[in-house]
Amino acid sequence: MQDGMRDRDGSGRPRNARPRDAYGRPLPHGASGIPTMPDDLGMRPSEALREAQRLLDADRPFHAHEVLEAAWKDAPEPERELWRGLAQVAVGVTHMRRGNARGARALLSRAADRLEPYGADPPHSIDVQGVVQRARALVDTPEDGPVDLRLTQN
Repeated sequence: MQDGMRDRDGSGRPRNARPRDAYGRPLPHGASGIPTMPDDLGMRPSEALREAQRLLDADRPFHAHEVLEAAWKDAPEPERELWRGLAQVAVGVTHMRRGNARGARALLSRAADRLEPYGADPPHSIDVQGVVQRARALVDTPEDGPVDLRLTQN
């Protein structure tokens, strides 16, 4: 890649080819980082939830967000805001882990608001009420270390 030129995919869309740390912060070009999710990631909802949970459990909320964002983009219209809310929870946790308490509170609050309508009849065994309660608790009392967050009721 030349100076000032951005890496682009085959259709000309920009990609971020810079390596990232565990919390998604860009590292210098050539540094060794944590692999990110492919731009064309496609998983069934159960697979996306399993992978996002694995990443959250490994204290990699940024990468969990990427998985949930891909599910959001692939979701049928009635579920899009659910997946968007789950992705925002992971981004909120990412901001918390980066030390950005203000950004974390804003994202976690928005995510909880977005998820609440799905609480009565959550698809895919998602523990919507539990995720909303956890997000709101983190808004009130941010945590310094890894965050225990369960996406599903299983």
